[in-house]
Amino acid sequence: MTIPTFPECNHALVKSLAHYSDQELLTLCQRHPDAGQYFAAIFCRYSPMVYTLIQHSARSPVQADYLFAQTWRHIFYELGGLDLRSPQGDSTLTLQSWLLNVTAICINQTELPPVEAIHYNLKAAPPPLWCYMERALDQLPPVLRLIVLMAQTFGWSETRIAAYLQAEGDTMTPAEVKARLQEGYQLLAANLPEDVRAIYLVGQPEPLAAPLPTH
Repeated sequence: MTIPTFPECNHALVKSLAHYSDQELLTLCQRHPDAGQYFAAIFCRYSPMVYTLIQHSARSPVQADYLFAQTWRHIFYELGGLDLRSPQGDSTLTLQSWLLNVTAICINQTELPPVEAIHYNLKAAPPPLWCYMERALDQLPPVLRLIVLMAQTFGWSETRIAAYLQAEGDTMTPAEVKARLQEGYQLLAANLPEDVRAIYLVGQPEPLAAPLPTH
């Protein structure tokens, strides 16, 4: 398995942060939770290291990509409370050593589903985009969130979604599903940080253009 490359690492917003130290990037990430470029910069700096560790523990590239995404999702939610200045024994914790520890934990504790059960494309939905998209999805009304996930994660048509909703007691025509889906996309885009939209979604026809991992 080869280590993937990510176009966002060459985006001007991310490249402009290359001179910052790990501590500075972490501080900026924590101080500006509504900006995504700082997490993207951390991801670009350390994704080769994390993927190298993961690729040796997965049986297939599909499982490796999925575990890679799950690991960065865990990192995303843990970074907010990370304090690198907390001493550990005789040494001070570094971002690199912390990432190594988190990756090892995810490798050892994550139960990987079979390949056929994984709905994920690493190139189409890199981990930083997924993390901020998941946070934006959580802000959608429940019905809109369900419709967007059925359309994007599982590729269901408006007709199939309407049939599912009807079976659940929520009558909606395929045309109404299509309209609600567009509404969901618009709200989803509005919920994303502006810099995340600039890095990942400029030029794409939909704000959510790739299946996302399920968990």
